[in-house]
Amino acid sequence: MLSHKGTEAINTNRLLLRRFELNDAYDMFRNWANDSEVTKFVSWKPHSSVEATKEILEKWVNEYKNNNIYNWTVELKETGEVIGSICIVKVDEKNYSCEIGYCMSRIYWGKGIMSESLKAVIDYLFFEVGFNRIVAKHDTNNVASGKVMLKSGMNYEGTLRQVETRDNKEFYDLAVYAILKNDWLIKNKQSS
Repeated sequence: MLSHKGTEAINTNRLLLRRFELNDAYDMFRNWANDSEVTKFVSWKPHSSVEATKEILEKWVNEYKNNNIYNWTVELKETGEVIGSICIVKVDEKNYSCEIGYCMSRIYWGKGIMSESLKAVIDYLFFEVGFNRIVAKHDTNNVASGKVMLKSGMNYEGTLRQVETRDNKEFYDLAVYAILKNDWLIKNKQSS
């Protein structure tokens, strides 16, 4: 049985992964939520105003009362700036499995920040919550996202062809990556 703990703070070398707060709205809007380059490959459209971001944050903050919600903001320790998000987008309780999604300010792309976040969240979900399998998917046109998954220890499992549509217009393919708890244990034993 999964031991849900909710969105607890996770510290890494450079980052604090923590619950969103209402006062994160401005950073979130400015750094990624309004950026069409960031949202190009995700399932939601850029926010049109900081008020739209505040509405989403109010919903997310209220959801934290449930201990099965996992939705972190990525904060740079050095500046205290909120630069991205990482969350569970789907849970399969029966099979101890979940799917992770993430996005981040493009100013910070290519600096290993999302890989650092994803590794920390994977570790937390395996050892604090008890998941056995963690999945992530990306639009095959978003090659950089696949690199994050690989750098985080996940394995490419295949591509779901024309599995979803964007704006009810064009079909797109999703590459599927996953890692099992046992794989994680082996990889981390070898690197220590």
